[in-house]
Amino acid sequence: MPNLNDIVEIAESLESKAVFAAEERCVVVRNRNAKCRKCVEACQADALEVGNNRLTYHARACVSCGACTVVCPTEALIPMRPLDEDLATATAQACVLADGMAVFSCARAAARRKADPDRFAEVPCLARMEESVLMKLASCGVSRLVLVDGTCKTCKYRACDPGIDATVASVNGLLEAEGITLRVERLSEFPEELLVEETTGLFGVSRRGFFTQAKDVAKDAAEKAAVTALKKELQQKAPSLRDRLKMSDKGSLPQFNAMRRMHVLDAMDSIGRPIVPEIETRLWGNVGIDTEKCTSCFMCTTFCPTGALKKSEVEAEDGKTRFIEFSTADCVQCRMCEDICLKSCITVSDVVLTEELFDFEPRMIELPEPPKKAGIISNLKRR
Repeated sequence: MPNLNDIVEIAESLESKAVFAAEERCVVVRNRNAKCRKCVEACQADALEVGNNRLTYHARACVSCGACTVVCPTEALIPMRPLDEDLATATAQACVLADGMAVFSCARAAARRKADPDRFAEVPCLARMEESVLMKLASCGVSRLVLVDGTCKTCKYRACDPGIDATVASVNGLLEAEGITLRVERLSEFPEELLVEETTGLFGVSRRGFFTQAKDVAKDAAEKAAVTALKKELQQKAPSLRDRLKMSDKGSLPQFNAMRRMHVLDAMDSIGRPIVPEIETRLWGNVGIDTEKCTSCFMCTTFCPTGALKKSEVEAEDGKTRFIEFSTADCVQCRMCEDICLKSCITVSDVVLTEELFDFEPRMIELPEPPKKAGIISNLKRR
């Protein structure tokens, strides 16, 4: 049986990164003129660098708060501790024991051991919380949505405090638009129903239990080591970033779905369509194009990461008019189109029309006929 030092060493070597960086999703990697720096602004540990077609994540500097994974519009930064799926499972189990109340706690508040750990879900920092998890719970009919912090003013994660407030405001804005009374509550103490007086047996393990657990950890570690070696081998054979960003036959870079936003839409649809004509939100955007300035270069459709802007295949009767298709539900407000437009004719608003958000049909934007390029003979005549 390995000693405890061996176990710790193995566990540390196999410890996964807190964040996985899917570089091909980052708008700056796709086009160096993109101005998005939301992840860098949210990170308090200088663990992220963005610029010159590169997204660099420094795992050793990361403090696992998860703030960057929430603000990234294209979901290029994926939280690993915990994964969205694991957080959802833990929440579902805790909800049942808490009589339908959904409670999330930061690690600092949980460490006080004042509440039953089986009746709430723990995250390293509440900055890890985002709209899809909370809206899904709202659609399931939970009685309360509670976030418990550990007094952020004195916490090492305190720079994340405004971000947590922004998430609470975002979710509550969506719930208000839905016309229901449920709201996210942010507290510094656990709800009374979760408090416990006797903590013996709820936290930690006995000495005998610890060594039994340590043996299992060692066995697990050996299995994980084999899996890690296999993953490294596969990664060596994986296509490069350049290959992953090759242009498609339709003249655009590879596109993807923003899954979290899709989950929010599904949750909202389950609750019922919003009762307001428009919604102010950070999740989706409304694109407008000044057709008097536009030259129909279609650069916006080439670089749009989610396909919210697409070159339409619809042919006009006059054979000259061109169209761009815009889908509000696919727009993640990354503002890539705004940043790269050579004529500055595109604007992105954070106010979206409810009807368009839930419409399966895209909005057609009519573009002007592109300017004719002067030929060699024309240039000679001018001389």
